[in-house]
Amino acid sequence: MKIVLDAMGGDLAPRATVQGAINALKISTNDIHIILVGDEAQIKVELGNEIPDQISIHPTTQIVTMNDKGSKVIKSKPDSSIVQGIKLVKDQKADAFISAGHTGAVMATSLFLLGRIPHVKRPALGAFIPTQKGGKILCDVGANPDAKPKHLLQFAIMASMYLDHVEDIKETKVGLINIGEEPSKGSEMYLETHQLLDKELPNFIGNVESRNLFESEANVLVCDGFVGNTLIKFAEGWTTTFSNMIKDKIKDKIRYKAGAWLIKPALDDIQNQYDYEEHGGSPLLGINGISIVAHGSSTPKAIMNSILLAKKSSKQNLIRDISKGINKHLGAIN
Repeated sequence: MKIVLDAMGGDLAPRATVQGAINALKISTNDIHIILVGDEAQIKVELGNEIPDQISIHPTTQIVTMNDKGSKVIKSKPDSSIVQGIKLVKDQKADAFISAGHTGAVMATSLFLLGRIPHVKRPALGAFIPTQKGGKILCDVGANPDAKPKHLLQFAIMASMYLDHVEDIKETKVGLINIGEEPSKGSEMYLETHQLLDKELPNFIGNVESRNLFESEANVLVCDGFVGNTLIKFAEGWTTTFSNMIKDKIKDKIRYKAGAWLIKPALDDIQNQYDYEEHGGSPLLGINGISIVAHGSSTPKAIMNSILLAKKSSKQNLIRDISKGINKHLGAIN
């Protein structure tokens, strides 16, 4: 299996991306080959004198920055690591693509070059959320600020397939993020979505308020991209703020420092459980190929886990089975 990694994507690239690739090879069997796409000179500096047999370099001359307009990258920077990397998947020279770079550029280029799975109206971005009740996926988290009920139905189907195939979570339950649990709550679009999900999905359990997101029985949580992006960014900000508050309090008093040593193992376990790096990136659901978006500040650990995610997504035939799931609901979708 060949996996393409955008070596220039992310705040810590190319050091983090290259090291992540090396780490993935150390814990994986010899069944993957990683193609590093980007500036050849910079990549070779990070690789050092000895390049592993399972790594090759696909040199490019352009780099996509956050100032570039994502929808224009395929024309404005055709020799960038994002465009050339996704093109390798399109040309069937690789099985999956990963980037911690410009999310909009990855989405637009993947959509243009790889296309959509047949009958998928809108590709979506799902974010994996670990909780005490097991993993959940929130979808969409930014790809579709304006969505229709039939789009949210597709999000639910695709996210359910992802949890089943990649996270090994069977018998998923779907919940609709809303401002109240009652079916009569929410905007007109959410009212219609509730009716559609209830009709089409036997595993739909109803509305879920954001305060119950972690405790709900639903492990597939669907919403439009505006709501999802707001939720996920608030969660990231609150986690950082809460962690800093605890650290500041511990520094205030000596007895807090003593107590901190006692609870440190528990705090470390919680931090590891909610660490996004443990789960790698997020696949672009609905794209007709494996295209994974990693966090912009991805470390080698996050890159390594994104590679393992890409490998599992391909081996588990995620794209094929999403297509099968969509085909079961063509009447409601069309």
